[in-house]
Amino acid sequence: MSDPIEINPISDACGAEISGVDLSKPLGNEKFAAVHQALLDHQVIFFRDQDLTPEQQVEFSRRFGELRISEQYESLEGYPEIIEIVKEPDSTGIVGNLWHSDESFLPQPALGSLLYILESPEVGGDTMFANQYLAYEALSPGMQEMLLGLNAVHSDASLQKRNAGRALRVKAGAEDRGVFEATHPVVRTHPETGRKSLFVHRPYTIRFENMTVEESAPLLSFLYAHSARPEFTCRFRWQEGSLAFWDNRCLQHYALNDYSGVRRYGHRVTVVGDTPR
Repeated sequence: MSDPIEINPISDACGAEISGVDLSKPLGNEKFAAVHQALLDHQVIFFRDQDLTPEQQVEFSRRFGELRISEQYESLEGYPEIIEIVKEPDSTGIVGNLWHSDESFLPQPALGSLLYILESPEVGGDTMFANQYLAYEALSPGMQEMLLGLNAVHSDASLQKRNAGRALRVKAGAEDRGVFEATHPVVRTHPETGRKSLFVHRPYTIRFENMTVEESAPLLSFLYAHSARPEFTCRFRWQEGSLAFWDNRCLQHYALNDYSGVRRYGHRVTVVGDTPR
């Protein structure tokens, strides 16, 4: 008999640790349904003490949908679905050290990302998550009504500059490709839960549709700060063998660059999402 699944929230805002699940083995339909529901209920779920091969991580991830093959970064050799997330001891930059939602500059942004850590610093390197359902619901009725009528333009124009100092391997020619842009609702409706959430964030949201960057800046600046209020967040401390799966459709995350002189290394898989509505 397999261990019973346990779901333990780590904050009221979002996040839950799941025990009783060995991701190196295929999950039965009942246990998979429980994991899936936990993701919808808590927006980000964490598994500790996992021992996964790349094949096993890909197999589990694929149960949630099509997997993204990055056009920007080189993949793990032999596994095109896996990007190596690494900070070397002499690296100054890391991936994701600002509040953001993955791939919002694409027509179909990420459903979610699954990061499995194989090497972790003893101190530092946590990741924070912010619930964007709560961010939307905390706004005044007047602000909610106004935002429901707005779309925003998302662009990856800043990505090349932010790659400086990182240990990621950029694909040959990626520096010369055009900028990716997509237009999405400022408030999106989750396709599975039906709940509304904010969908703007500093690195990729550059302006509102039919407005200039300058006209958009005051309201966007307010929304960026509002969306990351502490009461909307949780914080996860990594250990070797930890895997996190976050729902980009209703969550932002922030990787803390508060460690140096040590190596941090993991494998990330991204599940392709829907067109925001």
